[in-house]
Amino acid sequence: MEYDYIIIGSGFGGSVSALRLSQKGYKVLVIEQGKWFNKPEDFPKTNWNLRKWLWMPALGLRGIFKLSFFRHVTVLSGTGVGGGSLVYANTLPIPKDEYFNTGSWAKLADWKSELAPFYALGKKMLGATAHPYMSRSDKAMQQLATEIGRPEAFEKTDVAVYFGKPEVTVTDPYFDGQGPDRTGCCLCGGCMVGCRFNAKNTLDKNYLHLAQKAGAKILAESRVFDVKPIGEQGENGYEVFFKPTFSTFGKTQKIRAKGVIFAGGVMGTVKLLLNLKRTSLPNLSDNLGHDIRTNSESLIGVTTFQKVDMTEGIAIGSIIQLDESRHVEPVKYSAGSGFWRLFFAPMVSGNSMVSRGLKAIGKLFTEPWSHLKAFAIDDWSKRTLIMLYMESIDSTLRFSKGLLGNMTSRLSSGPPPKGNNPKAQELARKMEKIIDGKAMVMNIETILGIPTTAHILGGAVMGEDATAGVIDRDNKVFGYENMMICDGSMISANIGVNPSLSITAITERAMSFIPEKK
Repeated sequence: MEYDYIIIGSGFGGSVSALRLSQKGYKVLVIEQGKWFNKPEDFPKTNWNLRKWLWMPALGLRGIFKLSFFRHVTVLSGTGVGGGSLVYANTLPIPKDEYFNTGSWAKLADWKSELAPFYALGKKMLGATAHPYMSRSDKAMQQLATEIGRPEAFEKTDVAVYFGKPEVTVTDPYFDGQGPDRTGCCLCGGCMVGCRFNAKNTLDKNYLHLAQKAGAKILAESRVFDVKPIGEQGENGYEVFFKPTFSTFGKTQKIRAKGVIFAGGVMGTVKLLLNLKRTSLPNLSDNLGHDIRTNSESLIGVTTFQKVDMTEGIAIGSIIQLDESRHVEPVKYSAGSGFWRLFFAPMVSGNSMVSRGLKAIGKLFTEPWSHLKAFAIDDWSKRTLIMLYMESIDSTLRFSKGLLGNMTSRLSSGPPPKGNNPKAQELARKMEKIIDGKAMVMNIETILGIPTTAHILGGAVMGEDATAGVIDRDNKVFGYENMMICDGSMISANIGVNPSLSITAITERAMSFIPEKK
């Protein structure tokens, strides 16, 4: 065998696995379809530079941000060495207690107590710290909390950012000099375009950096398309087949390993496994693709008409905990990053596409001046606060393989995820008055009623056996030996918060059960 473990994907689960297995003496290879982004010029200055920001390889776009459209949800995800950490908003929350008692994993362990030390370890590794500043958007959120009668609900976020002294570079402040040099955050608000200033604690600066020092190899720009067991259940290892990501006629390569860990996120892992269940991995559970959850999110942009700068600070610096299952956060992009301007439309409600469409057209006639000003504002990102609303509603979708090899969605259980959330819109109306602006929503919500999520979960969840899930409580795949899944697809509950820290903690726990290599 050339490797002890091959890890497919380099996001939070893949990065944790790479480090911990390498530290235990295993020979590890990480295969990532995206690129390395380790120099300032690798990242775009704004998200109008689609070649460096957006991920659509067929069109020559090789960036960090991927858009996936389904019948019931639009998914935002990340690609590149470091996965979602390259493009996410840095927040590292621990879910509320009820998260541990829902879904197919609820009775498999005392999750709250078992994961507590691993949440703490994950926060330390990712350099989590409380956001120390109060930006203009944070002050607006604090006023919103007061106006809804919940001033105590306003909190600062814990984020994976090195603040230090702005734009001052220092020797590694996290790992006793074993990590790379870091530079203090300049508060440009460009976290989700890709940090060009060496302040964001992306995975290539912690877990993956240390994994390489411990001997792990990272193979970028390579797409895995097949995993074949050697022996009926992989008892003799696996053959992993991959091609260059950006070459249509690139040479297929094959590498053997004793074990395989899928860590490509829902959009990578579930899609690949749905294909392989029909061919190389028929023993996979029939539950594959089930229990997809969206965090029941709404994204509403409120554009101010004042000549002020809303980009100051980090992508998400605060949060309002509305109740035990709902919260709202202010999101921002850096100045000039107004690509999302193209996707926003009048904020309306209604149960049918026709009624929403008519209402949207009506808004343009009844409120023409405010909508025109919002559309034509000089710098959309500089003047816009995006309200990210999440709630822990237990609704699920199912992903399955389409006729063309793509993934398709269908409704499964519970109320379907929906756009035009009335509570979110109520909060946006209040924010309009606070910052003197106009609220608008994603046009696919207005026209099609399809919500957008940056936190897709499930599809290969934990269960007591193969009739209830795809993996067991220790992340081991039912039906195969030495095969694991460590990414967002393993989570079987609608946690209602950014899942990055949870993926990190659950994977840390799974890796703790793997013994040192003899």
